[in-house]
Amino acid sequence: MAEAHHEPSRAHVVLRQIFTGSAIISVLAVLLAILVGAVLIAVTDEQVQDAAGYFFARPMDMISAVWDAVSGAYSSLFQGAVYNFRRPGFENGIRPLTETLTFATPLIVAGLGVALAFRVGMFNIGGRGQMLIAAACAGWVGFSLQLPAGLHLVLAIVAGVVGGAVWGGIAGVLKARTGAHEVIVTIMLNYVAFYLVAYLLRTPGALQAPGQNNPKTAAMESTAVFPKLFGDRYSLHLGFVLVVVVTVGVWWLLERSSLGFRFRAVGENPHASSIAGINVNRMYLYAMVLSGALVGLAGVAQVLGTVTTGFGADIDAGIGFDAITVALLGRSKPWGVFFAGILFGAFKAGGFAMQAAEGIPIDIVLVVQSVIVLFIAAPPLVRAVFRLPPPGAEVAVRADTAKVAAL
Repeated sequence: MAEAHHEPSRAHVVLRQIFTGSAIISVLAVLLAILVGAVLIAVTDEQVQDAAGYFFARPMDMISAVWDAVSGAYSSLFQGAVYNFRRPGFENGIRPLTETLTFATPLIVAGLGVALAFRVGMFNIGGRGQMLIAAACAGWVGFSLQLPAGLHLVLAIVAGVVGGAVWGGIAGVLKARTGAHEVIVTIMLNYVAFYLVAYLLRTPGALQAPGQNNPKTAAMESTAVFPKLFGDRYSLHLGFVLVVVVTVGVWWLLERSSLGFRFRAVGENPHASSIAGINVNRMYLYAMVLSGALVGLAGVAQVLGTVTTGFGADIDAGIGFDAITVALLGRSKPWGVFFAGILFGAFKAGGFAMQAAEGIPIDIVLVVQSVIVLFIAAPPLVRAVFRLPPPGAEVAVRADTAKVAAL
């Protein structure tokens, strides 16, 4: 009976599971990054700098200036990313949220591609090249062919996804057949894709728009463009719905299918997986093909949903590299990547509003994103700042969970 008093309660076990898990590190990394951003906003604000000159005479002036600068900046960020209270009517106020989801659409699906490769123990850093090839394929189908509305859009999507899959599959084949490191291969393929697409954009009859000297394609045909979900008033398009479906599909693939089990086994221990009868090289090839297809879908979303008036060699807009951050923040879990993509979409949408309303440089948002990566890459630092239990405490948590379940 005396030992019963030492048994942990269910609430205690749940709290320990939360604070010893990896998800809390991502949340706290975001909070720390926002604090770092607040410091940078305050330091670079002119009113704060002026008030700092007579801080010891009137300290409250500086504190007030810091509060005004930071609260004004993050208020503008919120109103530019979620809901703008200054606009009349709900229809106008909710528009920033649709902008956030529009920015998040390619980030989510590209992040899923990078995360899938992570789960197999591979680092797909070739998102830029895969997006460019996919955009070129989808864009060519989108502006050069004359087809019925539904068929044209489906064919353009398929062309882009296949293009990204082929470009990612090159790295997979080289990894499987020769052992070439996928990081080096995908970096080189980024350059190959960029200069190839740049050449095609300057070549009449290829991607360059007829009668134009600029390296840009013609506008997409209306039959090959993602329909707007809520009319022309909002930028959110059908691509977001497709991304939600894809997220569910990737979750099922990784967590419920036999192929996903083999992916995860190879990612945990390729040598043991090989002994268990799993063809490791084939898993590498499959993973890079699927990863390239998912990242390629991000390029499709750009061409057929965002930049429908024609695109240039900068169509990737840095999404291929931002996807790495999204995958890391989401802990390579499909739904984690989904919400991480929405967060970064909010940073992009709100960053422009913050710059316009408060004069805060957009670079501050980029610094916040970079600091998030820094803290995610250094979990011991986050644990030390917030005095969290060490990772080894997870074993004790499992033991406590077993004891509670036995009660």
